[in-house]
Amino acid sequence: MAAQQAIVAKDPALIRDHDYFREKMKTVASPEEFVSDYRLMKIALTSAGLEGDLQNRFFIRKVLESDLADPTSLANRLSDKRYARFAETISAAMATPAGTSVEEVIDRHKQAELEIRIGNVDPDLRVALYARRELGSIAGAPSTDKTKWYQILGSTPLRKVVAGAFGFGTAYGKLPLDRQLEEFSAAAGKLFGTTEAKALADPANMEKLIQRFLIRSQASTGAQTGYSNALMLLRRSVG
Repeated sequence: MAAQQAIVAKDPALIRDHDYFREKMKTVASPEEFVSDYRLMKIALTSAGLEGDLQNRFFIRKVLESDLADPTSLANRLSDKRYARFAETISAAMATPAGTSVEEVIDRHKQAELEIRIGNVDPDLRVALYARRELGSIAGAPSTDKTKWYQILGSTPLRKVVAGAFGFGTAYGKLPLDRQLEEFSAAAGKLFGTTEAKALADPANMEKLIQRFLIRSQASTGAQTGYSNALMLLRRSVG
């Protein structure tokens, strides 16, 4: 993975995008200015895994204008907590453009680009790579166990990986949310010896989860062939 990340990081187009992001963020002072710049939006949203909202400028502006200290604000009320984290990161980047938040966006953008390029060949491998970094962040956060499970259930890609690793079919999504949480935590207990979501922060448990997901997806889609093709595509794409 480190080798593939290094390949992507050398892409001249990405380097130009990241230089642009660093310079442009020095002049952006409001959510309105931020969403008016398509290139800026694309880099930031992609880094957060939210590139599907690139055309929803009004919605993203409202997310960025949310008061993150208010639990009833838009960003905090959304079940997908990626929006709240996105708002927090971009607000910090606007407030302190020379701070760590700008570089955090750039680092996450590099990883997201790697996942996107691999996903063009093997979508399941893309969500597995995404889950590896996001699940660890959620599991290690200082929140309640129930909150962590709800965050996982509320994220489409994370839910796909965890449900796939546990062998859950789509029918589980029709159950009441509390029942889903019970089923997921019970499955974690069987696989990891504990029902707590924080177990996913353990590297060994994370690898077990990811491997189970990929093995199951490989059985139905031939994921290993797709993975080999993905690596070849990455090498060719940056010469």
